[in-house]
Amino acid sequence: MFNEIARPPGLIVLAAAFAAGCAAVAPPPTELPEVRPGYVAGYLQPGQLPDGVALIPAPPAPGSAALAADEEAYKATRKLRDTPRWALAVKDAELRFPQATEHFSCALGIAISAEATPHLNMLLRRVRMDSSRANDKPKDHYKRARPYVVAKEPSCTPKEEARMKPDSYPSGHASIGWAWALTLAEVAPDRADAIFARGVAYGQSRVVCGVHYRSDVEAGRIVGAATVSRLHADPVYVAQVAAARKEVEAARAAGSKPPLDCAAEAKALAADR
Repeated sequence: MFNEIARPPGLIVLAAAFAAGCAAVAPPPTELPEVRPGYVAGYLQPGQLPDGVALIPAPPAPGSAALAADEEAYKATRKLRDTPRWALAVKDAELRFPQATEHFSCALGIAISAEATPHLNMLLRRVRMDSSRANDKPKDHYKRARPYVVAKEPSCTPKEEARMKPDSYPSGHASIGWAWALTLAEVAPDRADAIFARGVAYGQSRVVCGVHYRSDVEAGRIVGAATVSRLHADPVYVAQVAAARKEVEAARAAGSKPPLDCAAEAKALAADR
């Protein structure tokens, strides 16, 4: 008898639409063609990126207390040359994959790779592109000279200087690092404190390196946070975060460990305190 009861037409239509919608949702890709060597497309279209010029204030003006603080921070970090913290800043400058998977590996507590954690790897690669592109407009708008250029001193990555954009404000690495930290804290919320601490340190590495002022890094974090806010409206990003969370849980259950000396990393980061 129950099967013969007529269902309301509206419910039938709603159920059919729901089933069709579920069937149409494909799993997020773990492989994408590179848009340029080493880089894949982000999740966001150009018109979806945050407007960095509208988000952040102008860099510190000449003669201001803020600029004096920037310059003092630059001078203070010169004493870190040839120390473990300097070496970590050199390593943190690397944005190419697979090397970049190591930056947050200790904070996350597992090894990250395209083979072992394909969704997490792709999540980091695509977030890198979105948060980097969001910095292009304010960089081009403000055209602030980098501190090592102003001081006429070498940075921590002299071989990279010719390839770097001359524009210092905001810091693209800081934007990417903070976007990574916000994303990874969603993937592994129980590790959020360690992840956020590493995100702060990742931005500070740019000050240690001499390629950015402190205010560049602070502005970069704002752009990175705004980018992640936009990403939450993208269903592919949301699905990839969920898939990455499952990968992290599986990696922990399998006993995955970071391929790094995490004690040495922590010791190097102690210089920031």
